Amino acid sequence: MLTHPDNFFHSLQEPYRSCLLFLQKFIREQHDGISEEWHFNTPFYYYNKKWLGFISYHPKTKEIYISFTDGHLMKHKSLKSEGRKKARIFRVDPEKDIDVKALKEILKKACQLKE
Repeated sequence: MLTHPDNFFHSLQEPYRSCLLFLQKFIREQHDGISEEWHFNTPFYYYNKKWLGFISYHPKTKEIYISFTDGHLMKHKSLKSEGRKKARIFRVDPEKDIDVKALKEILKKACQLKE
């Protein structure tokens, strides 16, 4: 059975559909404690019921990024503040390969902050 995020992602054109579906699956598979909920027309991720972050897809600009709520507490070259005080984002270009090693490291750090 498809979830609301699944339905939303499946409604998009390629390459955005594949990219977002990959990100969704990748995030959920990183730890058993990660869960997904749908809020404000985007998938939000929680680690042991604590807010971890969300995937953002802007339909007009076609920008994709993952926002990490405690990003300001993490040091990683792939995380950018872009004017945000606490959250940091991991930008994704659907036309290029995703740096899964960096994303895995960031997700591990983000989960450790929630323990």
